[in-house]
Amino acid sequence: MRYAAAMRMLVIVALLLFPSLSAAQSFRAPVERDFVVRDFKFESGESLPELRLRYRTIGEPRKDADGVVRNGILILHGTGGSGGGLLGNSFAGQLFGKGQLYDADRYFIILPDNIGHGRSSKPSDGLRMKFPQYGYTDMVRLQHRLVSEGLGLTRLHIVTGTSMGGMHTWMWGYLYPGFMDALVPLASNPVEIAGRNRVWRKALVDAITTDPTWKNGDYVEPPRGLAGALGFLLMATSVPMQWQNQFATAKAADTWLADQIASRTKSTDANDLIYYFRASEDYDPSPHLEKFTAPLLAINSADDFVNPPELPMMTTLIKRVKRGQFILLPMTDRTRGHGTHSLPAIWGEQVAEFLKAVRR
Repeated sequence: MRYAAAMRMLVIVALLLFPSLSAAQSFRAPVERDFVVRDFKFESGESLPELRLRYRTIGEPRKDADGVVRNGILILHGTGGSGGGLLGNSFAGQLFGKGQLYDADRYFIILPDNIGHGRSSKPSDGLRMKFPQYGYTDMVRLQHRLVSEGLGLTRLHIVTGTSMGGMHTWMWGYLYPGFMDALVPLASNPVEIAGRNRVWRKALVDAITTDPTWKNGDYVEPPRGLAGALGFLLMATSVPMQWQNQFATAKAADTWLADQIASRTKSTDANDLIYYFRASEDYDPSPHLEKFTAPLLAINSADDFVNPPELPMMTTLIKRVKRGQFILLPMTDRTRGHGTHSLPAIWGEQVAEFLKAVRR
């Protein structure tokens, strides 16, 4: 008995020290593969002879009595992220485990790296600024090809995503309106990126492209402008309440900022970053909202710098979505600004109630 108790205590300590182990043990292991598209033609008219999309699946596709797989859940990551980045304890560990919202024993979960991101084809692979200019339309078309051609699905149960992935979810609603049972965009608005949202994105890109050390993308060392660009990105994803508590002095804030810029400069390619933000320039679902046929639940957070609650467009536009709902989460000590999109512990209950109604 003492040995068993000691072993249980060791397991608890290990999970506290290495929380990723908790996530890894709470749901089935992902299977990781590449989907290769030949001679893909972009909306810009450019093309690539071979385009690679890395993706992960968790669980198994199951056919119904009609031979149709209906348990697929496509989850789309945010700007600069990857499907693998959603496998941590705070996201996957709260969603994919037995009895959880997207239980991988019941559902077939699909986590792609979008073009330009993760381990999919991207400018930093070698083409740099000669890489075709991709937009959100190209990204969603490739997601659809992965699901339909690569995985052979004709239907998805849910399309959902965080931030950029939320915007892609809106686009699925009108590009492929009959393909899914439900749509759950997180941390996004269904309008052209304009106003302050456009200004900080443009300033971020300009910080790099106006820097002589960028050398039109052919730099050897990271261009100096990358630090300024990362500063804009940090502010867009800022969490005022938590930051004030964490960095209560100027010295603490300065130290944290310097550490963030140093670490992110090492892990961020400047050309990839430019493409991330230029890709959103073709985004505007607002003229297409009447085309939506699947039920939709949009969730934003009141402390989100990118989609601030004082902008009225969501409450107006959601009325044009035939079966649309909108929830604005209040700011609390648990929310994390724009990053609340990756905390299902905060919004999971609302999504569960929505999906119950969808299944009726």
